[in-house]
Amino acid sequence: MRNIAKTSISLAAAGLLAFSLAACSTTSESSTSSTSSPSSSAESTPTPVASIPSLTGVDTAVLLDSNFAAALTSLGLTPGTVGTATLTDGSLHFPITGGNVDYYDPAQKYRPYVQGTIKHEGSGFSLTAGDTVVDLTNFTIDPGTSKLYGDVAVNGTTAVTQALLFDLHGGTLKPLQTGPNDTAILEGTTVHISADAAGLLN
Repeated sequence: MRNIAKTSISLAAAGLLAFSLAACSTTSESSTSSTSSPSSSAESTPTPVASIPSLTGVDTAVLLDSNFAAALTSLGLTPGTVGTATLTDGSLHFPITGGNVDYYDPAQKYRPYVQGTIKHEGSGFSLTAGDTVVDLTNFTIDPGTSKLYGDVAVNGTTAVTQALLFDLHGGTLKPLQTGPNDTAILEGTTVHISADAAGLLN
């Protein structure tokens, strides 16, 4: 039996989340000034810099580094895409199908400064070893807890739904950027397989 250590198959590369700003509401810095006061018994939640109550497009992309490819080779695993996912220029792309995001000013003390739920129904990737195919699909990202959940199937049979698959490390996350076609971009998170997922794959 293959033994997949937690660090042996990390997707230690920049993750990039791009979504439409069409439904985005933004606020100015001045609008947050009254959200907290020294006399308050508890700090109030500040007004987000950007709030998207209903996410539409574009996708979440993960650039696969050479260590990931080497780990798969050493374990005898062949990767593939599932559903609407694509592999382009070394990056896996998972279309965003729903969710919501609130983005707070990272320069302020409020944490986590990215909160919400980001859904990717109908896409994922597979790992094949001999006659065994494991599909990891229907990803749900919780940026507030830095966790990624998903469904796991073995040879077409569901093994578990919405298991904790990956831990997201946001220490290198860049500030919110805007891109072409009115999109918002969050880039810099690294993705690492969770202990739960390593156990499932074993």
